[in-house]
Amino acid sequence: MYPYIRLAKELWKFRRAPALGLFDPHISSHRIWPWDLDPWRELNNGRTLTLFDLGRVPMSVRMGFEKVARANGWGITVAGNTTRYRKRVTVFEKLTQVSRVVGWDDRFGYIEQSFWRGDECTSHMLLRYAFISKAGMVMPAEVIAALGHPVQSPAMPSWITAWITADAMRPWPPQRA
Repeated sequence: MYPYIRLAKELWKFRRAPALGLFDPHISSHRIWPWDLDPWRELNNGRTLTLFDLGRVPMSVRMGFEKVARANGWGITVAGNTTRYRKRVTVFEKLTQVSRVVGWDDRFGYIEQSFWRGDECTSHMLLRYAFISKAGMVMPAEVIAALGHPVQSPAMPSWITAWITADAMRPWPPQRA
């Protein structure tokens, strides 16, 4: 089940936090509970992705997206990601999450997120997202302009552009076995 109570807690916790600029990092902390574990008693890979949600949603609110989205009937959806899991995370550990927008192209936006235990990164994700409306996708430039920012994305790091290029080469739909 989706952790709506934890999401509400995060939104409450950051309700009076200063607004974020478009590229400012949102930093949050998260405790790993028994229900976050897999059968091997470590943070479940799927739950890791869900916990990353708990950083992105407050970040988007702090950037002003919630107000702009409500006024225009827009939403946001995950359109792809790549995640590295590098360190074992177990019950009751407290992790720091860093979430930040890295840029966008003609169709999608890109967010980088990571979990840290002290100075050690435990996992790292690049997430592609799409802005949506009842009519379909909304181009990132339109949303960025509505937020009051220049519509040109900064240059993204080469590892991100390489991922975008490689992912575009994947066949869709995939071949059925």
